[in-house]
Amino acid sequence: MASPSQQRNKPLGPLPLPEGRQHVRGLGRIPSERHYLRGSGWAGRLEPPMASVAWLELRLIPTVSHCSESGLAHNARRLFNQSFSSILMIFRTLLCLALSAVASPLLADTVWLKNGDRLSGTIKFFEGKKLLLQTDYAGSIALDWKKIATLESDQELLIKEGKLTGERAKALLAAEQGKVTLANGEGPRTIELASIERIMKPKPLVEDLTWKGNIDAALDYKRAETDTDDYDVDLKTQMRHGLWRHNAAADYNREFQDGVVATDNWGAEYALDRFLDEHWFWEGRLEYKRDLIEELRRQRTVGTGPGYQFWDNELGALSVTGLLNRTDYLYANGEKDNFYAVSTKWDYNRYLVGKSFELFSSGEVGKPLANVAEYTLDAEVGLRYKVTDWASLNMKAEKDIVSGSEGDKDETHYSLGFGVGW
Repeated sequence: MASPSQQRNKPLGPLPLPEGRQHVRGLGRIPSERHYLRGSGWAGRLEPPMASVAWLELRLIPTVSHCSESGLAHNARRLFNQSFSSILMIFRTLLCLALSAVASPLLADTVWLKNGDRLSGTIKFFEGKKLLLQTDYAGSIALDWKKIATLESDQELLIKEGKLTGERAKALLAAEQGKVTLANGEGPRTIELASIERIMKPKPLVEDLTWKGNIDAALDYKRAETDTDDYDVDLKTQMRHGLWRHNAAADYNREFQDGVVATDNWGAEYALDRFLDEHWFWEGRLEYKRDLIEELRRQRTVGTGPGYQFWDNELGALSVTGLLNRTDYLYANGEKDNFYAVSTKWDYNRYLVGKSFELFSSGEVGKPLANVAEYTLDAEVGLRYKVTDWASLNMKAEKDIVSGSEGDKDETHYSLGFGVGW
C-alpha cells in the first residue's frame, strides 16, 4: 500500500467534465472546475467562478513542475514576446496604410484610354499629338492623343485651344468619351479633346527659385593621314528667382593635329535679366573670350539693353535681346582696339516628340559702330536626344566669325557628344 506522502504526490486522473467541455482541438481533455493543481508544497481548489480564468492560465502554462517559479517566469517571458510581436505587426500595418494614404495624392492625374485601360500619374504636358504622363512605375510615357477617351487632373493647367489664346483650368474633370471638363472660377466648361492644341503647366511671374542647365562634352579622335584629337566642353545654366534671372555659360575647346596644338580657346559669359512684366526685361551682360592660337587673342565685351521673352514653358523658350556693347580686342602682335557696337542676341530651345528630342540654338550677331570690323557672329545650333531623365546625346555646329578686322576670324566646329541636364 502506498504511503500517505506517495498518495499525496500521485497525479490526479481525469475527472468528469460538464457537457460540451470534453475536448478542445489540439489540447486534449480540459480540466474541470474541480481539478486540483499540485505544485511544490501547495495545492489549490479551483472554484467554479474562476474556472474559465484558470483554464486560460492552464492553456498558456500546460504543466507546473516542482520548479514552478522558473517555469512561470519562462512562460511569462514567452507571453510578453508574443504580445510584443503582435503589437509590432499591427503598428507596421498601420504605418504602411498611413504612408499609402499620404503617397496616393501624388498620383492625382488619371487618363482613360479608348480601349478601356486607365493610367495614373502626373500630366506634364501635351503637344505634337503626344501627352506626356509621368509615372512612378514606368517613368515618362508618351500617349497618342487620338487613343485617349478623357482625362482627369487636380493640378492647375494651361489649356490652349488656339495658337494665341489659352485658359487656366484649376482642375480637369473626366467627361464623356472625346471630351474633358475644365473647372475654373467661372464655372465648369466641357470642350472637345480634338480642339486642344497644347496642355502645359503655367509658370507664374514670380517663382521662389527655378534652376536648369546642361553640360555637354565631346571627344573626337581621328586617325588618318593627319591624326586629330579634339576635346570640347560646354556649360550653360539659368537660374530665376522672382523678377531676376541669372544666365551663365562657359566653353572650352582644344584640338591637336599630329601632336601639335591647332585650336586652344575658352570663353565665359554672365548676364543678369530684370523682368519688367511677364515678357519684357532689361539685361546687363559681361563676356570674355581667350584664344591662344588665332591672331585675335582676346575679346572682352560689356553690354546692356532691352529684351523680350516670347515664351518660357514646359515645351521650351525663346528670348531676343537688343544690346549696346563696348568691346575690346587684343591681337597677337600686341595691338589693341576698342569700339562700340550694336548687337542682337537670341536664345531658343524647343522640345519635340514627347520631350525626347530638344532643338536648341543661341548666338549673337553684331555690327561695330566704327570701322574696326564689318560684323561679328557667334552662334550655335544643335539637337539633343534624351537617353534618360538626366542624360542625353547631342550633336552641335558652332560658328565664330569676326569679319573685316586686322585679324579676321572664321571658325566652324562640329561635335557629337554626351551631356547631363537638370
